[in-house]
Amino acid sequence: MYEEGQNVKHQQYGLGTILASDEERTSIEFVEHGTKKFVSSMVVLELTDEKPPKKARKARRTKGTTTKRTKKKK
Repeated sequence: MYEEGQNVKHQQYGLGTILASDEERTSIEFVEHGTKKFVSSMVVLELTDEKPPKKARKARRTKGTTTKRTKKKK
């Protein structure tokens, strides 16, 4: 079993962080692929000291910015 917060490397998904792990399932948050769940006894992971890059934040709209709506023509 893995501990919450451990950094791991998966062959297909790359670097990730363990969210939860028990005898049956292991949940990992990958930066580019989101959260994935694996069968604990079958998943192949490499423990690493390398931290995954932080997720890019979505751009925020500034106050007062609205989207322009157009009326449908009949």
